[in-house]
Amino acid sequence: MDYGVTIFFTERSIGPAELAVAAEERGFESLWVAEHSHIPTSRATPFPGGGGLPEMYYEVMDPFVTLAAAAAATTSLRVGTGICLVAQRDPIQTAKSVASLDQVSGGRFSFGVGGGWNAEEAASHGTTDFKGRWKLMRERIEAMKEIWTKTEAEYHGELVDFDPLYAWPKPVQKPHPPIHVAGVHPHGPKRAVRYGDGWVPLNPGKVLAEQVADFHRMCGDAGREPLPVSLFAAPAKASSLARCRDAGVSRAIFALPPAPRDEVLPVLDRYVDLRDEIGGRDGA
Repeated sequence: MDYGVTIFFTERSIGPAELAVAAEERGFESLWVAEHSHIPTSRATPFPGGGGLPEMYYEVMDPFVTLAAAAAATTSLRVGTGICLVAQRDPIQTAKSVASLDQVSGGRFSFGVGGGWNAEEAASHGTTDFKGRWKLMRERIEAMKEIWTKTEAEYHGELVDFDPLYAWPKPVQKPHPPIHVAGVHPHGPKRAVRYGDGWVPLNPGKVLAEQVADFHRMCGDAGREPLPVSLFAAPAKASSLARCRDAGVSRAIFALPPAPRDEVLPVLDRYVDLRDEIGGRDGA
């Protein structure tokens, strides 16, 4: 099992380059960052976590900018979106951002994607059919794959449609950076099998092992090898983390506070101790 960390970078948090270097020095495999373009002041959509919405949700920096800084300061650390709100983004421009970051990082980018939870935020970007955002996300990802892999790319869907175009750069990773699709079981893993390269389960609780096994059955039914499972907000308890490993989780991603370095680095060190307590990759 690999180990990564995730954070909401803000103007008051530790910087992306400093955290990336610290994570790489401590042997973490990856760094993942969240995305929200804004939060409407209406606050009509309840926060899934319950209670008030933490400030980091409307203070978070652009993920492609912070990950570029993180990649430039490191040599082996993978950098990823966790998650990119594809239904709120133009697919042609996002395809360029993804490919550019994959180039800048030397092929170390992972594309975590999801549908988001805030209907008003999505509506500000023109996604007024919030329930239909999953189809929009799928078509935009399919369209981006065409751009990444074709000299002359075109896509004609119900929601995304463009005639042949040229667009560079192309990603370093072939055919494109791995796409990790976030979503609850069973629809999340179904989407991951259909157009992704990994699954990010949401709130699986005690049924994680059953969900991972079901996901891998879906992969087999679709003629695909078992795809990796990345668990965000991995439990900070050795026994719970070991159960995640035994359940088939490929990557445990620990959450860091959006705080200055003096608060973040001690938390990072505690995660190192926890990781070492149950063993590194593959339990070694």
